[in-house]
Amino acid sequence: MDDRNVIIVAYDISKDATRTKFSKFLEQYGVRIQYSVFEIQNSDRVLKIVRNAIKSDFEKMFDPGDSVYVFTTKYSTTERYGSAKLLDNDLIII
Repeated sequence: MDDRNVIIVAYDISKDATRTKFSKFLEQYGVRIQYSVFEIQNSDRVLKIVRNAIKSDFEKMFDPGDSVYVFTTKYSTTERYGSAKLLDNDLIII
């Protein structure tokens, strides 16, 4: 059984500068799986760092209509179809 921890971050951010900064931040930790969706696989410690940065650094930059969703899952329950099957399943960034 695979015990990697995974979060899926999906966002809709109106300002170009904020959206670019946010996506560049997420690229440091995970892979873009859709235009505004990232998958981040890592240790609980790193995932906590990502969550804390979103809350403490980015949340104050969001406009009232912006939204960010963080979904937590275990990798073993993630199903992939189509080109999503081609993602590197062994990528773990420390």
